[in-house]
Amino acid sequence: MPKTEDVLRDIDDRFDITLSKLLELVSIPSISSDPSGKHGIERAAEWLKHELSSMGLAADIIATKGHPVVLARSFTASTETLSAGKKPRLLFYGHYDVQPVGDEGAWKHPPFAPDIIEEDGVHRFYGRGTSDSKSQLWTFIEALRAWKNVHGEFPAEVIVLLEGEEECGSASLPDFIEAHRHELACDVAFICDAEMWTATQPAITTQLKGLVHERVTILAPNADLHSGHYGAVAANPIRILSSILASLHDDKGRVTIRGFYDGVHDIPDTIRQQWQDLSRQPELFADVDLTGGITEEGYSPIEAMWGRPTVDINGITGGNQGPGERSVLPGSATARLSFRLVAGQSPEAIRQQFRSHVERLIPRGCRVEFEGYGGSSAVVLSQDSPYLKAAARGLEKEWQSPAILRGTGGAIPLVEQLGKALQTECVVIGFILPSDAIHAPDEHYDSERLRQGARSWIRIFEEIEAATDFRT
Repeated sequence: MPKTEDVLRDIDDRFDITLSKLLELVSIPSISSDPSGKHGIERAAEWLKHELSSMGLAADIIATKGHPVVLARSFTASTETLSAGKKPRLLFYGHYDVQPVGDEGAWKHPPFAPDIIEEDGVHRFYGRGTSDSKSQLWTFIEALRAWKNVHGEFPAEVIVLLEGEEECGSASLPDFIEAHRHELACDVAFICDAEMWTATQPAITTQLKGLVHERVTILAPNADLHSGHYGAVAANPIRILSSILASLHDDKGRVTIRGFYDGVHDIPDTIRQQWQDLSRQPELFADVDLTGGITEEGYSPIEAMWGRPTVDINGITGGNQGPGERSVLPGSATARLSFRLVAGQSPEAIRQQFRSHVERLIPRGCRVEFEGYGGSSAVVLSQDSPYLKAAARGLEKEWQSPAILRGTGGAIPLVEQLGKALQTECVVIGFILPSDAIHAPDEHYDSERLRQGARSWIRIFEEIEAATDFRT
């Protein structure tokens, strides 16, 4: 019988091919938020369908209201229903779309022509989507290929779900999941779109924040006015907006919106102790200077990031934005905000509480307009999940270091959507690092993390296969 070492050897022996194929995928400009990326999205979907089909999965490209989903399965439609006593059914999620390039002049390396470059003993490759998230999905695809190549079958019943619009909001995904819920039924969903703790220590994300975006515009009774004539007497929307934004927090860093903390429970002592232990590790804030920042009183930075709800101002626009002077009293001013939620908070309730807060502060004669919809709730995943424990054991075997169970200030709406629609548990794993310049110029990844990422999945498959029974 083949052994795990045989599969790991297959990954190592074929790694040049693995890497060259990933570079080929990265070279496809699959930008989801720009109409110019439509052709790249289609090419990437076809490319992935071909690769999944070539390894023995039944793969299809399924249209949505937005960009297509690539869906592949190792079983037939007649065996869609989960049956106790059979191998577990594992779903793997990734996304093949990427962010826009931005200012191409800020890139030292071309965004869609990746090549291997040795820097300080590390073999890196640069390009949009290298870390977020084509390298991620390629780790589990290559692991499934290697297992099938050596064993002649997959380690379990397999579903691969690759999304094409994660970087522009995943607007079509909830309807897709609902329409295909029977095809997507699984025992566990592995979401490969998260960070490691360090370059040598793996992590599993067990808490994710919810997210609400809002845009608020203050409009004066007048259009733009001469500030010399009317600045002392007419309404100034920028001044009004600035006052409202300043009112969102008190001097202890707490949010002042009425009802904002309704339903919010304090961080459990066991979790708080885990995070306090992690706070002592110097790597946590090695790449970020927190000088000048504000942390809610009574909480450490890591507790505030992962366990407390927050409001952030993401942008302000109004009045003179040009290079020259223009003494204008603007007719309007706009701000964009994001609300990061914790368990117990409703996205829609938070939205309405914020709007009520703003409306109470609008002066007579002025008016306000809001834009924003949807949102996602926070997710807390069980640390007692047998699949999470199997993943932790497998990661530790490969990296020779315990897997950190971490939180995040980020949101992955898919985790909530899959959990609710499929009534399944999720395990969130990934091999990204904050230093990979995600969404920024010169986004990059390195070949060793790609190799060990693929090997990590083999270790996880081994742990799942060795377990007696994951079904309840």
